[in-house]
Amino acid sequence: MNPESKNSFFRKLTVFAATAALTATLTWSRAHAADAAPLPDPAVDAPRSAGADQTAVFSGGCFWGIQAVFGHVQGVKTATSGYSGGPAAAAQYELVSSGETGHAESVEVTYDPSRISYGQLLKIFFSVAHDPTQRNRQGPDFGSQYRSAIFYGNEQQKHIAEAYIAQLQQAKSFPRPIVTEVSPLKAFYRAEQYHQNYATLHPDNPYIAANDAPKVEHLRQQFPDLYRK
Repeated sequence: MNPESKNSFFRKLTVFAATAALTATLTWSRAHAADAAPLPDPAVDAPRSAGADQTAVFSGGCFWGIQAVFGHVQGVKTATSGYSGGPAAAAQYELVSSGETGHAESVEVTYDPSRISYGQLLKIFFSVAHDPTQRNRQGPDFGSQYRSAIFYGNEQQKHIAEAYIAQLQQAKSFPRPIVTEVSPLKAFYRAEQYHQNYATLHPDNPYIAANDAPKVEHLRQQFPDLYRK
């Protein structure tokens, strides 16, 4: 990790320590609501079918937590932290952290469509990975780089994502409107190596323990058939 990255990294932990208590009282997170009713299955979804691996790109706060969740999902081959939404030249952690690049911290999920569908990935994303009623904030992290977003790779993904959001809105599944952005995927840029599998490699980090470990635990509780160790 270079010195500039270390500075930004430590700022993340400092921000967490300073804002955790305030965040707990001001934000609502379905992922941390043990008594929340399960979300419905998507009424519109892609059928499970044998074929080449497919990819999905999601953003919802720090990519450490999103990667940790999808890394424990059956049928997911890889979950990679990175950046989407901005130009290639700005796909660097120090630049993205400014919130001025157009990028969001994102995770590219490569999955086997015969074992899990795109709609099921969306259900996990909305259920335990993040709070879709927060536009530019998740837990102690705030800024456009932490926005709630789905970057679709084709028209089918766009249709499924928009239909599921409409379904959840109609069902009043959340106490506030869903603000998740649904945008075309222009490119996904892999993040620096030290960000990859960070939650798994640093389980004792206070940020991970407070923000990301609970998401993985709620995945295990809410999706026992899809959870893997």
